[in-house]
Amino acid sequence: MSGLSRDHVRTMMGEVLAAQGKELPADDSTRLDGIGFRSLDFSELALRVEDELDTELNFDAPELRSVETVSDVLDFIDQLQAA
Repeated sequence: MSGLSRDHVRTMMGEVLAAQGKELPADDSTRLDGIGFRSLDFSELALRVEDELDTELNFDAPELRSVETVSDVLDFIDQLQAA
């Protein structure tokens, strides 16, 4: 499976936010609660990534609790792709 770049995932994350009239900030250390990126948004992003990769990602909900920033989301998706 070839993976998606962080930039591509970041673009997809921005699209999820844009659909709600929100904007993804340039600073990856921005907290998700500050930009209104919720668990439902993460689910939509994960589905988009799965569609792009044509594979199912395997993640545990408890792992998501440590995801607090834009960078954390990108790191998490990188880890899922590497698994």
